[in-house]
Amino acid sequence: MNTPFRFFSFAAPSRFYALAGWLIPWLYAVAVLFALAGLYVGFFVAPTDATQGEAYRIIFIHVPAAWMSMVLYLVMAGWAAIGWAFNARLASMVARALAPTGAMFTFLALWTGAFWGKPTWGAWWVWDARLTSELILLFLYLGYIALVESIDDTRRADHAGALLALIGAINVPIIYFSVRWWNTLHQGATISMTAEPKMASTMLTAMLLMTIAFWAYAFAVVFMRTRAIVLEREKNAEWVRALAQRQGEMTR
Repeated sequence: MNTPFRFFSFAAPSRFYALAGWLIPWLYAVAVLFALAGLYVGFFVAPTDATQGEAYRIIFIHVPAAWMSMVLYLVMAGWAAIGWAFNARLASMVARALAPTGAMFTFLALWTGAFWGKPTWGAWWVWDARLTSELILLFLYLGYIALVESIDDTRRADHAGALLALIGAINVPIIYFSVRWWNTLHQGATISMTAEPKMASTMLTAMLLMTIAFWAYAFAVVFMRTRAIVLEREKNAEWVRALAQRQGEMTR
C-alpha cells in the first residue's frame, strides 16, 4: 500500500541531511543576488531622506537585521520547545543551529544602530528601552549557547536550553512594543501590517530585498550548521557510516 507524501518525513535526520544539502547552494545564490539588488537600490537609487540625510541608509541593513534577531529567537524557542515536548531530536538540533545566527543578527542590529544613532542622536549608545531590550536579547542568545555547550549530556542540555529559550521569549514582545509602552528615542515602526508604509516605494523595495537576502542567508547557514550537528550526533548510525564510506571512495 502506497503511503502519501508527508512533509514531516524530513524530520528523519538522514532525509533532512539530504534535502538541506540540495537547498544550501540555491539559498546562498538567492542571498547574494537579493543582497546585491537591495544594497544597490538602497544606497544608489533610494532618495536622500529629508531629515536624516544620507545617514539613514544604514536602515537597509539595520532594520532587516533587527527583524531577523527577533524572529529567529522565536523560531529557536519554538523548535527547542518541540524538541523538549516531543523528544524530537532534529528539532533540538535546529534550535542549536539557529542560536549563533540569531546572535549574529542581533549584534549586527546593535552595531548598525550605533552607526545610525551617532549622527541622529549625537551618541553611539543610549540606555533606550528598545536598545536595552535588544542588548538583553543578545545576552539571551549567548546564554543559550553557553548553557547547551556546558552540559555534556545532550538530552539534558537540550532540555535546559529549551527552558531558557522559552523564558527569554518574553523579551521579544518587549522589544517590539517598547516604543509604544515607553517614551524612547527610537523611532516607531515605519512598516506596519495595518497601515500604509511611511517611506518611499524605492526605500521599501530595498528593505524587502535585504530582508529576503537575510532570510535566505539564515536558512543556508542554519542548514549547514544543522547538518554538522546531525553528523556529530548520528555518527554511529548506519547511514552516516555509509555516507562516510561513499565519500571516502570518491576521494580515492
